[in-house]
Amino acid sequence: MFVTLYVIVALIVIVCLNFVIIKRKKHHEVSQKFEKTDRNNTESQSEKEKHETSYQFRLDDEHANEDRDDRPIHEQTKEGSQDYVFKKGITRNKILVAMVFGMFITILNQTLLNTALPVINTDFNISPSTGQWLMTGFMLVNGILIPVSAYLFHKFSYRSLFLVAMTIFTVGSLVCAIAWNFPVMMTGRVLQAMGAGVLMPLGTNVFMTIFPPQKRGMAMGILGVAMILAPAIGPTLSGYIVEHFNWHVMFYGMFAVGLISFIISYVWFGIYQNITNPRADVPGIIFSTLGFGSLLYGFSEAGNKGWGSPEIVVMFVIGCTFTLAFVIREMTMKAPMLDFSVLKYSGYTLTAVINMIVTMSLFGGMILLPLYLQSLRGFSALDSGLLLLPGAIIMGFMGPIAGKLLDTIGIKPLAIFGLAITTYGTWELTQLTMTTPYSSILMIYIIRSFGMSFIMMPIMTAGMNALPSRLISHGNALINTMRQLAGSIGTAILVTVMTQQTESHLATFQQDLDKTNPFIKDQVQMMAQQMGGKEQALSSIIKFVNQLASVDGVNSAFWVATALSFLAFVLSFFLKGKSHYMSNE
Repeated sequence: MFVTLYVIVALIVIVCLNFVIIKRKKHHEVSQKFEKTDRNNTESQSEKEKHETSYQFRLDDEHANEDRDDRPIHEQTKEGSQDYVFKKGITRNKILVAMVFGMFITILNQTLLNTALPVINTDFNISPSTGQWLMTGFMLVNGILIPVSAYLFHKFSYRSLFLVAMTIFTVGSLVCAIAWNFPVMMTGRVLQAMGAGVLMPLGTNVFMTIFPPQKRGMAMGILGVAMILAPAIGPTLSGYIVEHFNWHVMFYGMFAVGLISFIISYVWFGIYQNITNPRADVPGIIFSTLGFGSLLYGFSEAGNKGWGSPEIVVMFVIGCTFTLAFVIREMTMKAPMLDFSVLKYSGYTLTAVINMIVTMSLFGGMILLPLYLQSLRGFSALDSGLLLLPGAIIMGFMGPIAGKLLDTIGIKPLAIFGLAITTYGTWELTQLTMTTPYSSILMIYIIRSFGMSFIMMPIMTAGMNALPSRLISHGNALINTMRQLAGSIGTAILVTVMTQQTESHLATFQQDLDKTNPFIKDQVQMMAQQMGGKEQALSSIIKFVNQLASVDGVNSAFWVATALSFLAFVLSFFLKGKSHYMSNE
């Protein structure tokens, strides 16, 4: 089942990429005209005015005259890190709104299905393992597309990519909404993932393009509102819909909002960057698809199926083999699809390492806390989602503020401050019991989220600022791929620790509960009298012991998350001053 679906997904992506490449060859002419215009930037002002009309290039096949930016090219490009132009009447703020709105809806989609999955499994009469493919398949397609995003950004204009990706995502939402069986639903999820897999790295790249380094912190903080707030709203929203409506309503809503986003983007998302029309590296695409996809699947399932499972071992072997082949190929090519030379820049490399460690801690925590609340404490999915919501709102609110501070004082003091608070908040979650008040957990999560707001987007922005403009798209693709892997690795490690420690604590408790112990015998007899029978008393004791062992398992996993957060905190002291993260190239 896995192999079949995986091959189908890989083939769909590869075929679609090549289809788009064939259909968009005309962009090569656009790139040549743009370069001709750019070379004339060294002429005198009078010469620029004389030739401005001659060298304006066609921005849109149907709106050639309307889409022209009336400013000279040197004025259009001096504020950004790469050459780009806007359609006439388009401003940064309009692009900002269109970008954030589109990314918010696609990221929201990733967590909407969490609560609704059991209901969908029942409706389609499928097993939980089969239904899980609606989540796993989405993740795999993302893992396939993100590594090749740098190639796409050099091949097609931002506007074309955004509109095509938004269309694919919206169509996928409609397919999910009308799905009458699992294969149709899976098709819709793959389409959604293809759209989201392009939109996620595209958002970062556009912001890094249209904002100069000294203003990117604030801009990326605004983008962080979508990237942080959307995943937290998802479980709450889906929990409410599942409790009061049919699950199809979720996807009809996604389709409606997707249409609105497309309309906004068609009108306001008018940005065209300089494209170089690179050739498609088909072997590289195949290697990255099989390599990163297999690793993502292996890590995502290792916590459930066991690290020694034959299926997981095979996935790791395939993943490591093809990922190594991909890296070797890209490092030996003159024009690589993903340029690993970004790792030569220390400002980028260290921030990337810290980013990955923090992501491992964050993603694992997002899995563990709902597990504790719903499975052990008996809270509903809606209550669990509502507990996570205030923390996400805090992160969204603090995003632009933290970004402005990044622009002002640099990443080092922000990272130290944010990780100190995050480490403390994560440590507090190691003290959970079966009677910890809901309000206390809520406050701890808010504190932890407050700390996270100073590190998540700022550390990524600082790393990207350290790169020259020609490598930003490659750095963006690499860090997003690494974050995907880090999230899967962190989740797998923490779930494994929780499971193993639960079993260990349970074995210890069972040894302590020696039925021949006079004290234990007396307690069982007392409970039997109160509960109307010895079997009921023993059942109650066993349930209590299982819960106690499970809570201890969750606490042990949070100790690992605390250690990861503390490691990132220590590494933050090795970050350098603000100027180190401002590339002059």
